[in-house]
Amino acid sequence: MTTTNFQRLIALLTEANVEFVLIGGLAATVHGSPHVTYDLDVCYDRSPENLERLCRTLAAVHPRLRGAPPDIPFQFDPPTVRAGLNFTLDTDLGAFDLLGEVAPLGEFPQVIKQSEAAELFGYRVRVLSLEALIQTKRVAGRTKDLLVIPELEALLELRKRPPD
Repeated sequence: MTTTNFQRLIALLTEANVEFVLIGGLAATVHGSPHVTYDLDVCYDRSPENLERLCRTLAAVHPRLRGAPPDIPFQFDPPTVRAGLNFTLDTDLGAFDLLGEVAPLGEFPQVIKQSEAAELFGYRVRVLSLEALIQTKRVAGRTKDLLVIPELEALLELRKRPPD
């Protein structure tokens, strides 16, 4: 498994003004989880302008469909992304999951309402709130998601405690 260069992917996206919210394992890490993740998961704005920025930016790291046979034609461009919704990609910088919709929250306009600003690798990014992250992991229902929920709930409880 190739190591994902989270720092470089975040830099590419933020420097190109791509609108996204960090979700998944790296979001959990931002909230204090020691959980290890291998891919970058983001929910992206599907506006035409953002799709242009996203596709232009990712072209430099050669996105391709993860798990697809290499001879299947795939062009990562605005019409393709507009026609799809969620993409699991491999790039020159590692695994990158691009989600146009996040269950049970909805698409980007709903997801961004349940996010907060955070500093990551020297960049200001939007990160799914801890409460919303717990919801998404519970709905996903995968073993790896269910195993991290108690840890995320403990982090949420620590946040709610009054300072000593």
